[in-house]
Amino acid sequence: MLEPLTVRSPVTGNVVDVADVPDPVFSGALVGCGIAVVPDPATGGRVVAPVDGTVAKLHPHAFVVTADDGPAVLVHLGIDTVELRGVGFVTHVTEGDHVTAGQVVTTWDPETVRGGGRSPVVPVIVLGTAPEALAGLPRVGAPVTTSDVLFTIQGTVERTPDRPLTGSSPAPRPAA
Repeated sequence: MLEPLTVRSPVTGNVVDVADVPDPVFSGALVGCGIAVVPDPATGGRVVAPVDGTVAKLHPHAFVVTADDGPAVLVHLGIDTVELRGVGFVTHVTEGDHVTAGQVVTTWDPETVRGGGRSPVVPVIVLGTAPEALAGLPRVGAPVTTSDVLFTIQGTVERTPDRPLTGSSPAPRPAA
């Protein structure tokens, strides 16, 4: 990646620190670094691609877009939403499709997720990246829309075996 990559908010809502996401995979930066957005109850159900790229992985509750110039960005809709088995989510693209930033990828109802006892927070993670690669992070609590920049990725993204860029979980680490 030669130029900084702009990552836009996939949902309308308010920014939260990814360290406060109630899932250690995200809060512990196990798959990469980023930020999270609590979706707006009225307008946060429209989920868009955060970057131009190819849909590398697509599930009703999550997707990965590999940017045209390199890094992969994971958008995860809520916590423990995999347990819903797709109920309440509608995908509008197919794995392998090329998307542009701002293009609708999924629709869902974050309030239904919340009503079912799950967090609707949306982590936006650059897979396999270190915190110093992210710049311009908004302040916690800041309102964002799907046209707003969440952050830019500066320089190259760290790619290591325990932080794959495929949208899968990291490899287990050996016990100490």
